[in-house]
Amino acid sequence: MIPSYLSTDNRAGDIHLPSAHFSKYARRVSTPATAIRNRFRSQRISRFTESVIREMTRLAVRHGAINLAQGFPDFPAPADLKRAAAEAIDADINQYAITWGAKPFRDAIAGKYKRTYGMEFDPEREITVCCGATEGMVASLLAVVDPGDEIVLFEPFYENYGPDSQLCGATPRYVTLHAPDWSFDPDELRAAFSSRTKAIILNSPNNPTGKVFTRQELEFIAGLCQEFDALAITDEIYEHILYDGAVHIPIMSLPGMRERSILVNSMSKTYSVTGWRVGWVLAAPDLTDSIRKVHDFLTVGAAAPLQQAGVQALSMAGNYYEHLSTEYAARRDHIVESLQSAGFKCFLPHGAYYVMTDISEFGFPDDSSFVRHLITNLGIAAVPGSSFYAQAGGGSQQVRFCFCKKYETLELARNQFLKLK
Repeated sequence: MIPSYLSTDNRAGDIHLPSAHFSKYARRVSTPATAIRNRFRSQRISRFTESVIREMTRLAVRHGAINLAQGFPDFPAPADLKRAAAEAIDADINQYAITWGAKPFRDAIAGKYKRTYGMEFDPEREITVCCGATEGMVASLLAVVDPGDEIVLFEPFYENYGPDSQLCGATPRYVTLHAPDWSFDPDELRAAFSSRTKAIILNSPNNPTGKVFTRQELEFIAGLCQEFDALAITDEIYEHILYDGAVHIPIMSLPGMRERSILVNSMSKTYSVTGWRVGWVLAAPDLTDSIRKVHDFLTVGAAAPLQQAGVQALSMAGNYYEHLSTEYAARRDHIVESLQSAGFKCFLPHGAYYVMTDISEFGFPDDSSFVRHLITNLGIAAVPGSSFYAQAGGGSQQVRFCFCKKYETLELARNQFLKLK
């Protein structure tokens, strides 16, 4: 660690030391700042960049823009859920919960999956509560993947999956989801699997495309996992946000997949509490044992009072989820109509709360320049499509918008979009 009294002169790029300090630091005085940064940067993060999604939020704040970039609601969470959190704090549920999750919350998770999917999980041996799905995913990968293993990723993909793969030393193998329906080529997917494949990461409903994988597609993927002795690690955070009759099917529920799947989920999207950071991982006992070891030393545990509030959330009646989809479907239709009126080509999502668009009709050289124009001149923040691709040129004429916003926000955005004409 560089001592706190060292300062960087950004003009010269050198480190300067106050004269009062001793000569043993003299070698550092003349060392360029970039050399020091490189010396103390691990190889595993050498290709990391800042999250583009979070960067767009910062730019939205800076420019006072409407934030249609980051996927968080600008409307309140359910009143009952907020009340349950407050009551838990008042009841002094403020100290460490059991590392892998408070027992009442794990019981509530098990109960919900049995009611919703007919799947049974042992709260003592198969459920791990994490600090959001983000931690759940990286803890799972670190628990099962070794350096040199390969991970199959559908592209476009949620931007965290690339850095997650790098953190565990895996080599990603990309398979394209083809617009407009975001289908994959079965032969291309099969070619991505090999004896080195440890896992495939599957996000359904999908961010950023809104694709909901069909049973037929899931069965094909499950067959490859069994043929190549690989795991399916699934991000199912948008499971209840579905449109047009789409049905979410956990791949873990398919024959032969119960022992070779890791299911990651969270309260964030379903209950509009993205800042609570409470998620969970479901897996067979041996896998859970490995995941819990990583989780324990990664974060120790999720917030205790919010886990208690989660008991209330996961006990919501079925009509809560029906209402959720109905409300988001109306918001989806609102933003799609606005975008199409302004000249965007929209790829209609069947799940999640994002819409990918084609911007080629606007004549901008790439997605980044278009997004900069939106933020600085129209006051709307979106996410450049290339941030969801690893391969060069991917998404260069695509932009993602989120619609988990109040109608007032969406109306303001509509008025700004029309200025593009």
